[in-house]
Amino acid sequence: MIKFFLRLFIPAIGLLAFEACAGQSVDKNYADHCASCHGAGRLGGSGPALLPENLARLRRPEAFKVIAEGRTASQMAGFSDKLGKEEIQALADLIYQPLPAVPVWGANEIITSYLQHVPAGSLPDKPVFDADPLNLFVVVELGDHHATILDGDKFEPIYRFPTRYALHGGPKFSPDGRFVYFASRDGWVSKFDIYNLKVVAEVRAGINTRNLAVSGDGKTVLVGNYLPHTLVLLDAADLSLIKVIPAEGLNGKSSRVSAVYQAEPRGSFIAALKDVKEVWEIPYATKDFPVRRIAVDNYLDDFFFDQSYRHLIGAARDGKKGQVVDLDSGTKTAEIDLPGMPHLGSGITWAYQGRPVMATPNLKEALVSVIDMTTWQTIKQIKTIGPGFFMRSHENTPYAWTDGFSSNSQASRDAMTLIDKRTLEIVKVLRPMPGKTAAHVEFTRDGKYALVSIWENDGALIVYDAATLKEVKRLPMNKPSGKYNVYNKITHSAGTSH
Repeated sequence: MIKFFLRLFIPAIGLLAFEACAGQSVDKNYADHCASCHGAGRLGGSGPALLPENLARLRRPEAFKVIAEGRTASQMAGFSDKLGKEEIQALADLIYQPLPAVPVWGANEIITSYLQHVPAGSLPDKPVFDADPLNLFVVVELGDHHATILDGDKFEPIYRFPTRYALHGGPKFSPDGRFVYFASRDGWVSKFDIYNLKVVAEVRAGINTRNLAVSGDGKTVLVGNYLPHTLVLLDAADLSLIKVIPAEGLNGKSSRVSAVYQAEPRGSFIAALKDVKEVWEIPYATKDFPVRRIAVDNYLDDFFFDQSYRHLIGAARDGKKGQVVDLDSGTKTAEIDLPGMPHLGSGITWAYQGRPVMATPNLKEALVSVIDMTTWQTIKQIKTIGPGFFMRSHENTPYAWTDGFSSNSQASRDAMTLIDKRTLEIVKVLRPMPGKTAAHVEFTRDGKYALVSIWENDGALIVYDAATLKEVKRLPMNKPSGKYNVYNKITHSAGTSH
């Protein structure tokens, strides 16, 4: 009888030991390969939170594929060369397991996190430097989490300071260009006084944050979160909390926020929900910030506005067509033929043969789509060296610049393609630093110079004469992800994102 029970229980004990070992293995694999980007507790970091409530649109077989092969148009690398199929499946299963408790981050937590470094309004109203305050660049250096204030005339750094971890979504400016607001992936919002080169206030608006927007009147900041599913309104003067709005559809479904923007001509914020087919308009001069809900045909993972901000052009990550929404009427007015995966958030506009056109790079296909904004028909698909991420121009240059940042080939990632806006033909391919990733062009306020990022830890900013295309200067930088010209941003230049 004793032998019988031993034969019965020893395999069971072995199975339990195996399961415990497997659990330790998946935890170790997560810690080794995932935690640095997605957070030790799966709450997000430089990458999004990996929780069931944030994965509603990603089916489990697709999750396995993403872990194995990586994901287009993201920093997500594949791990099939490091992990076996069983290990990848275990990770895919893990991210769909709910946490015992998801941390709460509501009004009380936001208020408690608040840090006032300098009392609002206590600093001088005159810059402490001699450079033109409207021709400055704010350069985000992701390599060591710093930002540099750069003189756009002399191309010399004025001040370099540490930022919060993994800034995302691009900094936003006050209407006069004096203040810049940063949002980090882990939810921290910082207000920096450019005139006095000081951080004046900070607050943690969420656990995993998408981006922020500053109202056209300079009074309010709106923050969109992946976790929790909220929109957070802050007073732009001191970053004190105004209101928390749950991101829920009419059907009660909770949703991440794809992105938030300010639409100054409309006096409102625009927010898109990632898991609900709605876009929200929130007037910022109206008491209590009421939400106007606009139903859309598909999810809006990425979107773009015409210069009047009447039309919103949106696309889903897995969609086949773009949709044009008339924000005045709240209805879809057109579909756009956008193959692959357009990056509308990096779209630009200009006048072509007397017609307003928009152009967008593509994260999946080696092309740039040029669209007539009167008929919403495709004028041309311009073939490029590789899939791109950023596209930029300026009213005073005939060229649009686009990169090959989304390409899997370094032979494309080190190239900048220049398109003549008058002929829609490629006129030049530059390789600023052969073998190194080139990305994100931004122009000086007059459009005479173009600055290119070398997106490497031992990278640089390379300054080009925008007319002759000759290199003017090279400044060493630590993975400069983006640089933002104060004047071009606050005047909503047609050549840059808003």
